[in-house]
Amino acid sequence: MMVVIKNLVCRFGNITALDGLSLDIDKGEVLCIIGPSGSGKSTLLRCLNALEDFQEGEISIDGFKIDRRHKEIHRIRLEIGMVFQNFNLFPHLNVLENVNLAQRVVRRRSLAEATFISRKLLRKVDLEDKIDAFPGQLSGGQKQRVAIARALAMNPRIMLFDEVTSALDPEMTGEVLAVMKQLAHEGMTMLVVTHEIAFAREVANRVIFIDEGRIVEQGNPEQVLNNPHNQRTRDFLGKVL
Repeated sequence: MMVVIKNLVCRFGNITALDGLSLDIDKGEVLCIIGPSGSGKSTLLRCLNALEDFQEGEISIDGFKIDRRHKEIHRIRLEIGMVFQNFNLFPHLNVLENVNLAQRVVRRRSLAEATFISRKLLRKVDLEDKIDAFPGQLSGGQKQRVAIARALAMNPRIMLFDEVTSALDPEMTGEVLAVMKQLAHEGMTMLVVTHEIAFAREVANRVIFIDEGRIVEQGNPEQVLNNPHNQRTRDFLGKVL
């Protein structure tokens, strides 16, 4: 297993965001995570990347256990790329510089090597012509594709996507989902928090429905999205489909 999560509990004061959640993810699997707002979906991704502390349970990535005090935490983070709803691009840097920066600082690549990788990835996300543009000159979909290229430039083994299309209009959403579909077809291990049910139906190997910090239902897209067993899942899908 690439990712193993056992009995994960994450609390914020009196609020339990994750309540004993357990989950295994295979290498190359595309897992789509659906559920209502506040159900713990984003918290799960943030725990996987050690951006949130959790109080109970275990997480291991490719055999390495996640613990903020663990000496391997920096190494684990290098293996995980994360793309957020907000693009988090540096506004004073152009597209090339945004994609180069982490490579230069974290991976310690030379400018020539980083630039070569950045250009290749910007070509991959169909943005090579925007290499000198600044974030303020880009559409939302273009910014999100830059953010994906930036994450891929670190050579992650796992990609986490946290509702990356929720702030985009339909045309821009299509641009971003096309890139994600390509990554899935190339065998990238992906965990995708999304409300794009059509994307989950087409691309996911497995869909999980989370509510109140627990996995209520999981299975292949056909079963979960077209014939859910749990009434809570049926209620949710009835509102979003």
